[in-house]
Amino acid sequence: MMQFLGKVGAVLLGLALVLAVCLPVGAVEPIKIGVLGPMSFTQGEGHWNGASMAADEINKAGGIKVGAQARPIELVKVDTNEFLSVPDATNAIEMAISRYNVDFLVGGFRTEAVMVMQDIAMDAKKIFIGCGAAHPELCTKVTKDYDRYKYWFRLTPINSKFLGKVDFILLGTVGAIMKKTLGIEKIKVAIVAEKAAWADPIVGIAQKLLPAKMGMEVVGVWRPSPVAKDCTAELAAIQRAGAHIVFTTFSSSVGLTFAKQMGELKVPAVAVGINVESQKSGFWEATGGNGNYAVTINTYARVEITPKTIPFYDKYVKLYKEAPNYTAGTYDALYILKEAVEKAGSVNSDKVLPFLEKTDYIDTAGRVVFDKSHDVTWGPEYVTSIGTQWQDGKIQCIWPYHWEKVFYKGTVPFKMPPWVVEYYKKKK
Repeated sequence: MMQFLGKVGAVLLGLALVLAVCLPVGAVEPIKIGVLGPMSFTQGEGHWNGASMAADEINKAGGIKVGAQARPIELVKVDTNEFLSVPDATNAIEMAISRYNVDFLVGGFRTEAVMVMQDIAMDAKKIFIGCGAAHPELCTKVTKDYDRYKYWFRLTPINSKFLGKVDFILLGTVGAIMKKTLGIEKIKVAIVAEKAAWADPIVGIAQKLLPAKMGMEVVGVWRPSPVAKDCTAELAAIQRAGAHIVFTTFSSSVGLTFAKQMGELKVPAVAVGINVESQKSGFWEATGGNGNYAVTINTYARVEITPKTIPFYDKYVKLYKEAPNYTAGTYDALYILKEAVEKAGSVNSDKVLPFLEKTDYIDTAGRVVFDKSHDVTWGPEYVTSIGTQWQDGKIQCIWPYHWEKVFYKGTVPFKMPPWVVEYYKKKK
C-alpha cells in the first residue's frame, strides 16, 4: 500500500509541474524559469499570469540575448501548494531544480514555505527572485551569510517593516480624517492580523507604536486563522470594544471573509491596512459589494506610478479579466532577469549575480534598486507601494496623496463609509 501511495504521490507531484509553451519553434536551447506559487489560489495565479505575460512579450521580441545567441524563455509552472503544506512546497522546488533543470526561480508566497525553498535554491546556487513573501529575515540572511544567500533577491512586496510603515501612514491619515470630520477625540484601533509569521512584526510594532507615538488607543488584538470562514465573533468583539478603525493584516482568504462580514454587519469602523484579497477585481463580487470602502496597501492601481504601469495594468486586465495583484510582479522579475543575463552574457548564476546587484530599473511599480540585503529600496523616487480603497465598485488609489512630494496621476481622495458618518453623528 505504501509503495502504491508513493507512486500516486510522485505522479501528482509531477502533474503539479507543467511546462509552459512560451517559446517560438526552433532548436535554440530555452532559458528555463521556474514560477513558484500556490497555483490553486489567486496569489499563484498572479505569479503565473505576470510571468506568462512577460515571457510572451520577450519571446515575441526575439528572446533573451545571451552572447551572440537569442534564447527564448520557457516557463515551468511549479504548484507549491504552500498555503496547505510546506513539505509540498519543498518537494515541488526540488523537482523543478533536479528534474526540470530550471535556470532561475521567481515567485513564492508564504514566508514559512519560502524560508525552506530559499535554502533549497541556495544549495543549488539558483538565483531566486522572491515575488510574494514579506518577512525581513529572508533578506537579512543575505547580509548575515552572503556566500550562502547571495542568490536570493526580493522584488515584491516591500518587506514587513516597510509594509508596516505604509500601514501606519495610511492608519494615521485615516485617523486624522476621522478626528477632523467626526469630532473624535482619541482614535481607538482594533488590530486584526491573520495568524502567520510574516504578520508578527507588524502586530508587535503596532501594539507599541499606536499608543506611544500616534496617540491612539489599542482596544485589542485578534489573530484569526488565515483561512477562517467566519469572523463574526471577532467583529462582534471589535464593535463592543468601540474601535473606530480596524487595522487589518491579511494575505489570504480570511481577508475576504472579514471584509464581507464587516460590511454586512455595518460595523461603525473603517478597515485600513493590508488585505490582499481586496486587491483583486473579484473582491467586489465576492463580497456582494460589502467590501466597499475597504482600504489596503497595494502595488498596482490604474494610476501612473511609472510610464509602464497603466499599459501593464490595462493589458493584464484585458488578458486575465482582473486587476493584477502584487504577485504579478513576476512580470517585472523576468525583465530584470533579462537585463542582467544580457549584460552578463550568461545564465550562470555567479556571472548574472553582480549585474542583478547593480539593477537600477524602472518597472511597473516604481524604480527598482536592490540594497545590500538584496531587498528592494523603499521610499520617494523608488518603490513606495500605494494605498487603494474600494469606492462603489472601483479600486481607487488614495495614497500617496502629495506625501513627500509624491503624487501619482489618477489618485483620488479617501472616502468615509456613510454608515460610519451616520453612526457618529447620531452619537453627538
